[in-house]
Amino acid sequence: MGNIADLLASAATEWPGSVALVDTTAGTAFSWSQLDSAVNGLAGELAAKGIGRGDRVALRLPTSADFATALFAVARLGAIAVPISPLAPKPELDTTLQHSGAKLVLSRDAEEGVLPSAESEESLESVGGDEDIAVLSYTSGTTGPARGVMLSHRALLANLEQLSAVPDTLKHRDRVFIAIPLFHVYGLGPGLLHATAVGATAVLAERFDVVKALEVCAAQRVTVIGGVPAMYNEFAALPTEELRAGLGTVRLLNSGAAPLHPKVLATIREKTGLAVFEGYGLTETAPVVTSTLVTGYAKPGSVGRPVPGVELRLVGPDGLAEEVPLDPDDLDDAFVEDDAGTGMVSIRGANLFSGYWPDGSHGPDEEGWFRTGDVGYLDVDGDLHLVDRANDLIIVNGFNVFPKEVEEVIGELPEVAEVAVVGVIDERSGESVKAVVVPAEGASLSEQQVVEYCGSKLAGYKVPRTIEFAESLPHSPTGKLRRVRLRS
Repeated sequence: MGNIADLLASAATEWPGSVALVDTTAGTAFSWSQLDSAVNGLAGELAAKGIGRGDRVALRLPTSADFATALFAVARLGAIAVPISPLAPKPELDTTLQHSGAKLVLSRDAEEGVLPSAESEESLESVGGDEDIAVLSYTSGTTGPARGVMLSHRALLANLEQLSAVPDTLKHRDRVFIAIPLFHVYGLGPGLLHATAVGATAVLAERFDVVKALEVCAAQRVTVIGGVPAMYNEFAALPTEELRAGLGTVRLLNSGAAPLHPKVLATIREKTGLAVFEGYGLTETAPVVTSTLVTGYAKPGSVGRPVPGVELRLVGPDGLAEEVPLDPDDLDDAFVEDDAGTGMVSIRGANLFSGYWPDGSHGPDEEGWFRTGDVGYLDVDGDLHLVDRANDLIIVNGFNVFPKEVEEVIGELPEVAEVAVVGVIDERSGESVKAVVVPAEGASLSEQQVVEYCGSKLAGYKVPRTIEFAESLPHSPTGKLRRVRLRS
């Protein structure tokens, strides 16, 4: 399978003068040969500092040419990249550095580490690859402490092959706008690595600003956008003419990392004529599992079908691929209520991770299957719909409550900007439903209004017992809700 750095070497050979990436924040651009030269220069400097095969190197860098150069340089040496958010607080950084055993930090902050900058015409051969670990990616910790996901060169390259087999995905002539974090596997894999694999131009921005993004998309003639729901929410709120002008050259909108509200999909389609294609994946699957691009139809509420080369099945709590029994008195049977086809999503494919750092624990089973912890069902067309995380399930008097269902009902209220639902300990019922509501700007909303509306739409045990109002909700860098912080 090779080394992910070989993708860059191949691009530099095949399209040396083509534009590899544009760093819109720094105002710089690199051809494939220039980027390859910069990577060789940095790899040489890292080697001089004693970095070699298997060493961990932390990449505390924003979405930028610096990150791309660092990632490929580390991979070329056979070392392991440990991407970390440049905005992560120091205690989180220290914990990750200690847990990963990183020898060096590449950062723009001179107090944290170094960021060498040099070019070299000396071509360096890649060291290692295949089952060697290329990236140690720490999960965002939405349901508990972050864990280091071991992604091999094999897993990352396999997912690129799987993506490339989907119709209308990234092509050589595309220019893809990436404002999502490259330290997250969604930006790193389907974004940077996929662009490199096909020789597309990556147009990078350190952060997403909706007005600036449209200016960049128009000026750079962007054809593909890799985004998250928060970005599309902001696009959808803009006037039609402004949105159409900025996205005039765009042919494909992709969304991942969190659910996209069907209203947002419909609004963007109405204003621009463009569909937003949703995908589903995990850090552990390097990362893409399904996409609505597989069928070419952006179905509201669905994340599509598995990409070629990925197997998916729904399993019960015991791991068996069969209907999950409903027994309200047995808390292990926590997956089915109204829909007999609901189960935990289990994945098999060459894109799966090698277990968690450092010992490879809790990876795929002996038959190659990995249980994701996500609960979903397949509709009559065979498309996957995600219901919730298994860990997020709330059990009230033995009855199952999926937070997403309650959130969708509360979200129908025009006074609600955002809502999150969690389970909290309740002496009487075991757990009860708690809703944390962010009111729309200038809106007046009471606890009683929320409770009464839920009561008109939901069974009694699903109605929140507790309502809290907040100015904002905690999210990961890619917009995924961090429910664990709301349970206290």
